[in-house]
Amino acid sequence: MNRRDVVAALAGAAALWPLAARAQRSRKTRRMGVLMSFSPKDPEAQMRVAALETGLRERGWENGRSLSVEYRWADNPDALRKYSMELLGMAPDLILANSTPVMAALMAAAQHGRQSVPIVFTQVTDPIAEGLVPSLAQPGGRLTGFTSFDYSIGTKWLELLKQSAPNLTRAALVFNPQTAPFAELFWQRIEAAAPSFAIMPISAGARTFAELEHTLEGFTREPNGGLIVLADVSTVNYRNAVIALAARYRLPAVYPERIFAADGGLLSYGSDVSDIFRRAAGYVDRILKGEKPADLPVQTPNKYELVINLKTAKTLGLTMPPELLALANEVME
Repeated sequence: MNRRDVVAALAGAAALWPLAARAQRSRKTRRMGVLMSFSPKDPEAQMRVAALETGLRERGWENGRSLSVEYRWADNPDALRKYSMELLGMAPDLILANSTPVMAALMAAAQHGRQSVPIVFTQVTDPIAEGLVPSLAQPGGRLTGFTSFDYSIGTKWLELLKQSAPNLTRAALVFNPQTAPFAELFWQRIEAAAPSFAIMPISAGARTFAELEHTLEGFTREPNGGLIVLADVSTVNYRNAVIALAARYRLPAVYPERIFAADGGLLSYGSDVSDIFRRAAGYVDRILKGEKPADLPVQTPNKYELVINLKTAKTLGLTMPPELLALANEVME
């Protein structure tokens, strides 16, 4: 190779170096934290993670390659505080937070540390009332995400409960006040709609399982009662115990998520959680590619599902009306 060829080769290589550097930067692994209010062994937690990672793969993000995901699992307040500080201290490119208590813990932790990490939340019932965003359309700041319910769903729960158990005259709203600060807004809708179904609503907030057990024992001293169970960290994490109580006292109950019916609850009606996590992956993708959370509106659920457990209905001596079965997305036998 003569001198002219060497110079030409070096010039060509120099021209390519900026392209190579840009390509190297584009392949840089991004870091994402995920804080879940579950035990990692919970099938519901595994389902949510699977939906999230499916949505990420569909958009070109592979955990362990183009994206490094740090999962933290916290099913109690102490763990929530610990892992909130830990994830924020890692200064990831983004955090995905599942549930209202998780967001509360992250916001508290941010007061003592890093406050610039973008956060995508899922299944926060009322982000405006919780002070997370000023409006759904224009969240502003570094937070955006997906809500879990519209409060008007309380009327639908009453309707489904009455259709399932026509003799029902009383309905207890089950929740934990410590993990469901939004319960009052559901209660207002349920209380307003209850007379149209000839149902007397009763608030059955309980901070511990023993307290709930005591409340339901008293509730069943009168006949024709049923339950409406709210979705909060306590009822979801301890759903098998809540379902067992309903079975022990032979109470028809409507639940807020499919997993309750799958685990033996009578019926559930609520947002499609898998769909929410797949959609959340879209926001993660957009933020990692440079969009700002402030410009991404908070989204409400667009898919709801009705699931009926016929085995439980039979155990309770209930016959599900054909028109209700026809509306169900899934009937478990």
